[in-house]
Amino acid sequence: MQVVISDPKTGKSYKLEGKDAEVRALFVGKKIGELVDGDIIGLSGYMLEIRGGSDQDGVPMRADVPGAGRKRILIASPPGYRPREKGKRRRKYVRGNEISTDIAQINVKVRMYGHQPLEKIFGKAEEEAQNTS
Repeated sequence: MQVVISDPKTGKSYKLEGKDAEVRALFVGKKIGELVDGDIIGLSGYMLEIRGGSDQDGVPMRADVPGAGRKRILIASPPGYRPREKGKRRRKYVRGNEISTDIAQINVKVRMYGHQPLEKIFGKAEEEAQNTS
């Protein structure tokens, strides 16, 4: 499972890939819009807001659909459908706003910053990965 962390100050995003079982256990049951303590993924002092995600097949989550399963709804705007003409609607599959074990990617946004900048935290992780290769 991937956790994509976006930093609104710098405009950058960082991908965190953890062990599936551990990361899933931390996020399962949470909903889009909830604030999560960054300590659960190793970012001490950070507060993160869940913004969305997608499952293993690429079906996006929507904040206005309750539950955790896939549903086929009539939509006219993103996420899940980008109409080419104004007023177009389509029936598409989307995921609900609750994170389940089927979610493959979670998108979070930094709401409160910790002591260390994200560039420093993730820069060290990238350097270690390159040195071991």
